[in-house]
Amino acid sequence: MKEVQAFANTVIENVERVIIGKRQTIELTLIGLLAQGHLLIEDVPGVGKTMLARSIAKSIGCTFRRIQFTPDMLPSDVTGVSVFNQKTLEFEFRPGPVMAQIVLTDEINRATPKTQSALLEAMGERQATVDGVTYPMKRPFLVLATQNPIEYEGTFPLPEAQLDRFMLRISLGYPSKVDEQKILDAQQFGHPIDELEQVVTVQELLEAQQQVKGVYVDDLIKKYIVDLVGLTREHPDSYLGASPRGSLTLYKTSQVRAAISARDYVIPDDVKALAMVALAHRLIVSPSARIKDVDPRAVIQDVIQSVPVPGARVQSRG
Repeated sequence: MKEVQAFANTVIENVERVIIGKRQTIELTLIGLLAQGHLLIEDVPGVGKTMLARSIAKSIGCTFRRIQFTPDMLPSDVTGVSVFNQKTLEFEFRPGPVMAQIVLTDEINRATPKTQSALLEAMGERQATVDGVTYPMKRPFLVLATQNPIEYEGTFPLPEAQLDRFMLRISLGYPSKVDEQKILDAQQFGHPIDELEQVVTVQELLEAQQQVKGVYVDDLIKKYIVDLVGLTREHPDSYLGASPRGSLTLYKTSQVRAAISARDYVIPDDVKALAMVALAHRLIVSPSARIKDVDPRAVIQDVIQSVPVPGARVQSRG
Protein backbone atom coordinates (compact mmCIF):
# COMPACT_ATOMS: atom_id res chain seq x y z
CA MET A 1 0.00 0.00 0.00
CA LYS A 2 3.01 2.28 -0.24
CA GLU A 3 1.80 3.47 -3.66
CA VAL A 4 -1.46 4.66 -2.09
CA GLN A 5 0.44 6.36 0.74
CA ALA A 6 2.71 8.12 -1.77
CA PHE A 7 -0.33 9.19 -3.81
CA ALA A 8 -2.07 10.58 -0.71
CA ASN A 9 1.00 12.42 0.57
CA THR A 10 1.60 14.02 -2.83
CA VAL A 11 -1.95 15.37 -3.02
CA ILE A 12 -2.08 16.46 0.63
CA GLU A 13 1.22 18.34 0.45
CA ASN A 14 0.08 20.12 -2.71
CA VAL A 15 -3.27 21.14 -1.20
CA GLU A 16 -1.48 22.37 1.94
CA ARG A 17 0.05 25.12 -0.19
CA VAL A 18 -3.46 26.63 -0.28
CA ILE A 19 -5.18 25.27 2.85
CA ILE A 20 -2.68 26.03 5.61
CA GLY A 21 -2.66 24.17 8.94
CA LYS A 22 -5.57 21.80 8.17
CA ARG A 23 -3.79 18.57 7.26
CA GLN A 24 -6.29 16.37 9.12
CA THR A 25 -9.25 17.87 7.24
CA ILE A 26 -7.44 17.54 3.91
CA GLU A 27 -6.69 13.91 4.77
CA LEU A 28 -10.38 13.26 5.55
CA THR A 29 -11.35 14.80 2.21
CA LEU A 30 -8.91 12.53 0.42
CA ILE A 31 -10.23 9.52 2.37
CA GLY A 32 -13.72 10.33 1.11
CA LEU A 33 -12.42 10.67 -2.45
CA LEU A 34 -10.51 7.37 -2.35
CA ALA A 35 -13.52 5.63 -0.77
CA GLN A 36 -15.71 6.99 -3.61
CA GLY A 37 -17.98 8.88 -1.24
CA HIS A 38 -19.35 12.40 -0.90
CA LEU A 39 -18.56 14.95 1.80
CA LEU A 40 -20.56 17.55 3.70
CA ILE A 41 -18.45 20.47 4.92
CA GLU A 42 -20.30 22.23 7.71
CA ASP A 43 -18.61 25.44 8.77
CA VAL A 44 -18.86 29.22 9.00
CA PRO A 45 -18.14 31.40 5.93
CA GLY A 46 -14.59 32.36 5.01
CA VAL A 47 -12.60 29.39 6.34
CA GLY A 48 -11.69 27.92 2.94
CA LYS A 49 -14.40 25.42 2.01
CA THR A 50 -14.46 26.44 -1.66
CA MET A 51 -10.66 26.62 -1.87
CA LEU A 52 -10.41 23.09 -0.46
CA ALA A 53 -12.61 21.71 -3.24
CA ARG A 54 -10.80 23.68 -5.96
CA SER A 55 -7.39 22.63 -4.64
CA ILE A 56 -8.30 18.93 -4.69
CA ALA A 57 -9.66 19.24 -8.24
CA LYS A 58 -6.58 21.09 -9.54
CA SER A 59 -4.18 18.67 -7.83
CA ILE A 60 -5.75 15.68 -9.60
CA GLY A 61 -6.72 17.32 -12.88
CA CYS A 62 -10.45 16.67 -12.51
CA THR A 63 -13.15 18.84 -14.01
CA PHE A 64 -14.62 21.15 -11.37
CA ARG A 65 -17.98 22.94 -11.20
CA ARG A 66 -19.54 25.02 -8.50
CA ILE A 67 -23.29 25.29 -7.89
CA GLN A 68 -24.43 28.22 -5.77
CA PHE A 69 -27.69 27.01 -4.28
CA THR A 70 -30.51 29.55 -3.85
CA PRO A 71 -34.20 29.17 -2.96
CA ASP A 72 -35.32 29.87 -6.55
CA MET A 73 -33.07 27.20 -8.13
CA LEU A 74 -34.78 24.41 -10.08
CA PRO A 75 -33.72 20.74 -10.40
CA SER A 76 -32.93 21.31 -14.10
CA ASP A 77 -30.40 23.96 -13.04
CA VAL A 78 -28.48 21.11 -11.40
CA THR A 79 -28.91 18.13 -13.72
CA GLY A 80 -29.31 19.86 -17.09
CA VAL A 81 -32.08 20.34 -19.60
CA SER A 82 -33.13 19.18 -23.08
CA VAL A 83 -33.32 22.04 -25.60
CA PHE A 84 -35.00 21.84 -29.02
CA ASN A 85 -32.60 22.50 -31.88
CA GLN A 86 -34.49 24.14 -34.75
CA LYS A 87 -31.81 23.20 -37.29
CA THR A 88 -31.77 19.47 -36.58
CA LEU A 89 -35.40 19.40 -35.37
CA GLU A 90 -34.28 17.29 -32.41
CA PHE A 91 -33.91 17.78 -28.71
CA GLU A 92 -30.32 18.18 -27.48
CA PHE A 93 -29.26 17.57 -23.91
CA ARG A 94 -27.30 20.37 -22.29
CA PRO A 95 -25.63 18.92 -19.19
CA GLY A 96 -25.87 20.76 -15.90
CA PRO A 97 -23.01 21.48 -13.51
CA VAL A 98 -23.53 18.19 -11.65
CA MET A 99 -21.97 16.39 -14.63
CA ALA A 100 -18.45 17.46 -13.57
CA GLN A 101 -16.06 15.12 -11.72
CA ILE A 102 -15.77 17.25 -8.57
CA VAL A 103 -18.89 19.28 -7.80
CA LEU A 104 -19.05 21.91 -5.08
CA THR A 105 -22.64 22.56 -4.00
CA ASP A 106 -22.31 25.75 -2.03
CA GLU A 107 -24.84 26.36 0.76
CA ILE A 108 -26.85 23.28 -0.16
CA ASN A 109 -29.41 23.96 2.57
CA ARG A 110 -30.54 27.17 0.81
CA ALA A 111 -32.18 25.18 -2.00
CA THR A 112 -35.71 23.83 -1.71
CA PRO A 113 -36.19 20.11 -0.95
CA LYS A 114 -37.25 19.55 -4.58
CA THR A 115 -33.91 20.88 -5.85
CA GLN A 116 -31.95 19.08 -3.15
CA SER A 117 -33.55 15.83 -4.30
CA ALA A 118 -32.04 16.36 -7.77
CA LEU A 119 -28.73 15.38 -6.20
CA LEU A 120 -30.00 12.13 -4.67
CA GLU A 121 -29.75 10.03 -7.83
CA ALA A 122 -26.39 11.54 -8.78
CA MET A 123 -24.90 10.89 -5.33
CA GLY A 124 -26.42 7.47 -4.78
CA GLU A 125 -26.20 5.92 -8.25
CA ARG A 126 -23.71 8.21 -10.05
CA GLN A 127 -26.14 8.99 -12.83
CA ALA A 128 -28.76 11.59 -13.68
CA THR A 129 -32.08 11.02 -15.43
CA VAL A 130 -33.45 13.89 -17.52
CA ASP A 131 -36.61 13.53 -19.65
CA GLY A 132 -36.50 9.76 -19.27
CA VAL A 133 -32.88 9.43 -20.46
CA THR A 134 -30.19 8.33 -17.99
CA TYR A 135 -26.74 9.91 -18.23
CA PRO A 136 -23.87 8.27 -16.30
CA MET A 137 -21.40 10.43 -14.38
CA LYS A 138 -17.77 10.50 -15.42
CA ARG A 139 -15.54 8.88 -12.80
CA PRO A 140 -14.24 9.87 -10.38
CA PHE A 141 -17.33 11.68 -9.09
CA LEU A 142 -17.30 13.57 -5.80
CA VAL A 143 -19.86 15.97 -4.37
CA LEU A 144 -18.53 18.44 -1.81
CA ALA A 145 -21.49 20.20 -0.20
CA THR A 146 -21.20 23.13 2.19
CA GLN A 147 -23.63 24.58 4.67
CA ASN A 148 -23.49 27.25 7.36
CA PRO A 149 -24.38 25.74 10.78
CA ILE A 150 -25.09 29.16 12.31
CA GLU A 151 -27.46 30.90 9.90
CA TYR A 152 -30.91 29.30 9.65
CA GLU A 153 -32.97 32.11 8.08
CA GLY A 154 -33.98 31.23 4.52
CA THR A 155 -32.64 27.68 4.72
CA PHE A 156 -34.20 24.24 4.31
CA PRO A 157 -32.77 21.53 6.61
CA LEU A 158 -31.35 18.56 4.73
CA PRO A 159 -33.65 15.52 4.96
CA GLU A 160 -32.35 12.30 6.48
CA ALA A 161 -32.16 10.59 3.06
CA GLN A 162 -29.88 13.37 1.81
CA LEU A 163 -27.67 13.40 4.90
CA ASP A 164 -27.29 9.63 4.76
CA ARG A 165 -25.76 9.87 1.28
CA PHE A 166 -22.85 11.92 2.57
CA MET A 167 -20.03 9.57 3.52
CA LEU A 168 -18.38 12.01 5.95
CA ARG A 169 -19.26 15.31 7.59
CA ILE A 170 -16.19 17.43 8.21
CA SER A 171 -15.32 20.98 9.22
CA LEU A 172 -12.30 23.21 8.75
CA GLY A 173 -12.58 25.50 11.75
CA TYR A 174 -10.67 28.69 12.34
CA PRO A 175 -6.89 28.56 11.84
CA SER A 176 -4.48 29.09 14.71
CA LYS A 177 -2.92 32.55 15.06
CA VAL A 178 0.36 31.30 13.61
CA ASP A 179 -1.39 29.69 10.63
CA GLU A 180 -3.56 32.75 10.06
CA GLN A 181 -0.43 34.88 9.86
CA LYS A 182 0.98 32.43 7.28
CA ILE A 183 -2.23 32.86 5.28
CA LEU A 184 -1.71 36.64 5.26
CA ASP A 185 1.86 36.21 4.03
CA ALA A 186 0.85 33.66 1.37
CA GLN A 187 -1.80 35.96 -0.12
CA GLN A 188 0.16 39.21 -0.09
CA PHE A 189 0.63 39.34 -3.87
CA GLY A 190 -1.96 36.81 -5.03
CA HIS A 191 -3.81 33.64 -4.15
CA PRO A 192 -1.81 30.36 -4.04
CA ILE A 193 -4.66 28.57 -5.86
CA ASP A 194 -3.70 30.42 -9.05
CA GLU A 195 -0.26 28.78 -9.08
CA LEU A 196 -1.36 25.33 -7.96
CA GLU A 197 -0.43 22.61 -10.43
CA GLN A 198 -1.66 19.09 -11.13
CA VAL A 199 0.54 16.58 -9.27
CA VAL A 200 -1.24 13.27 -9.99
CA THR A 201 -3.42 11.96 -12.78
CA VAL A 202 -7.04 10.86 -12.79
CA GLN A 203 -5.87 7.39 -13.79
CA GLU A 204 -3.64 7.21 -10.70
CA LEU A 205 -6.65 8.15 -8.57
CA LEU A 206 -8.80 5.43 -10.14
CA GLU A 207 -6.03 2.87 -9.56
CA ALA A 208 -5.68 3.97 -5.91
CA GLN A 209 -9.47 3.64 -5.45
CA GLN A 210 -9.21 0.02 -6.60
CA GLN A 211 -6.13 -0.74 -4.48
CA VAL A 212 -7.74 0.32 -1.20
CA LYS A 213 -10.49 -2.25 -1.71
CA GLY A 214 -7.89 -4.98 -1.16
CA VAL A 215 -7.07 -3.88 2.39
CA TYR A 216 -7.77 -6.78 4.78
CA VAL A 217 -10.53 -6.34 7.37
CA ASP A 218 -10.64 -9.05 10.03
CA ASP A 219 -13.96 -10.47 11.20
CA LEU A 220 -13.29 -8.99 14.65
CA ILE A 221 -13.02 -5.52 13.09
CA LYS A 222 -16.22 -6.10 11.11
CA LYS A 223 -18.01 -7.10 14.33
CA TYR A 224 -16.60 -3.99 16.03
CA ILE A 225 -18.02 -1.78 13.25
CA VAL A 226 -21.43 -3.48 13.40
CA ASP A 227 -21.49 -3.21 17.22
CA LEU A 228 -20.67 0.52 17.08
CA VAL A 229 -23.38 1.24 14.53
CA GLY A 230 -25.86 -1.04 16.30
CA LEU A 231 -25.42 0.80 19.59
CA THR A 232 -26.29 4.12 17.92
CA ARG A 233 -29.74 2.63 17.29
CA GLU A 234 -30.14 1.37 20.87
CA HIS A 235 -28.66 4.35 22.72
CA PRO A 236 -31.19 5.95 25.14
CA ASP A 237 -30.58 9.44 23.68
CA SER A 238 -31.04 8.27 20.09
CA TYR A 239 -34.32 8.57 18.21
CA LEU A 240 -32.88 7.34 14.90
CA GLY A 241 -29.52 5.57 14.69
CA ALA A 242 -27.10 5.09 11.82
CA SER A 243 -28.21 2.99 8.85
CA PRO A 244 -26.33 0.05 7.29
CA ARG A 245 -24.85 2.68 4.96
CA GLY A 246 -23.09 3.97 8.07
CA SER A 247 -21.51 0.54 8.61
CA LEU A 248 -20.37 0.46 4.97
CA THR A 249 -18.91 3.94 5.35
CA LEU A 250 -16.87 2.93 8.38
CA TYR A 251 -15.73 -0.21 6.58
CA LYS A 252 -14.61 1.56 3.39
CA THR A 253 -13.04 4.62 5.00
CA SER A 254 -11.14 2.45 7.50
CA GLN A 255 -9.64 0.58 4.55
CA VAL A 256 -8.51 3.88 3.03
CA ARG A 257 -7.06 5.17 6.31
CA ALA A 258 -5.07 1.96 6.67
CA ALA A 259 -3.83 2.22 3.06
CA ILE A 260 -2.60 5.81 3.37
CA SER A 261 -0.77 4.68 6.52
CA ALA A 262 0.99 2.05 4.33
CA ARG A 263 -0.86 -0.84 6.01
CA ASP A 264 -2.70 -3.61 4.17
CA TYR A 265 -4.92 -4.35 7.18
CA VAL A 266 -7.36 -2.33 9.30
CA ILE A 267 -6.85 -1.81 13.05
CA PRO A 268 -9.45 -0.63 15.61
CA ASP A 269 -7.83 2.83 15.73
CA ASP A 270 -8.82 3.34 12.09
CA VAL A 271 -12.45 2.74 12.96
CA LYS A 272 -12.37 4.89 16.11
CA ALA A 273 -10.70 7.79 14.28
CA LEU A 274 -13.47 7.89 11.66
CA ALA A 275 -16.56 7.03 13.73
CA MET A 276 -17.39 10.65 14.59
CA VAL A 277 -17.22 12.08 11.05
CA ALA A 278 -18.87 8.99 9.56
CA LEU A 279 -21.81 8.53 11.93
CA ALA A 280 -22.71 11.73 13.82
CA HIS A 281 -24.63 13.33 10.93
CA ARG A 282 -26.74 10.18 10.52
CA LEU A 283 -28.15 10.36 14.05
CA ILE A 284 -31.30 12.05 15.29
CA VAL A 285 -31.42 12.53 19.04
CA SER A 286 -34.66 11.90 20.92
CA PRO A 287 -36.93 14.82 21.90
CA SER A 288 -36.07 14.35 25.58
CA ALA A 289 -32.34 14.45 24.79
CA ARG A 290 -32.83 17.53 22.59
CA ILE A 291 -34.36 19.35 25.55
CA LYS A 292 -31.16 18.61 27.48
CA ASP A 293 -29.08 19.93 24.54
CA VAL A 294 -27.56 16.51 23.84
CA ASP A 295 -25.56 16.63 20.62
CA PRO A 296 -25.25 13.62 18.25
CA ARG A 297 -21.47 13.89 18.66
CA ALA A 298 -21.87 13.24 22.38
CA VAL A 299 -23.87 10.10 21.58
CA ILE A 300 -21.12 8.85 19.24
CA GLN A 301 -18.46 9.58 21.83
CA ASP A 302 -20.43 7.57 24.40
CA VAL A 303 -20.84 4.73 21.89
CA ILE A 304 -17.10 4.63 21.19
CA GLN A 305 -16.35 4.43 24.90
CA SER A 306 -19.00 1.77 25.52
CA VAL A 307 -18.13 -0.79 22.81
CA PRO A 308 -15.15 -3.01 23.75
CA VAL A 309 -12.20 -2.71 21.37
CA PRO A 310 -11.32 -6.08 19.81
CA GLY A 311 -7.92 -7.56 20.57
CA ALA A 312 -5.46 -9.14 18.16
CA ARG A 313 -5.52 -12.84 17.39
CA VAL A 314 -3.01 -15.17 15.82
CA GLN A 315 -3.95 -16.52 12.42
CA SER A 316 -2.80 -19.96 11.39
CA ARG A 317 -1.05 -20.20 8.02
CA GLY A 318 -1.10 -23.14 5.73
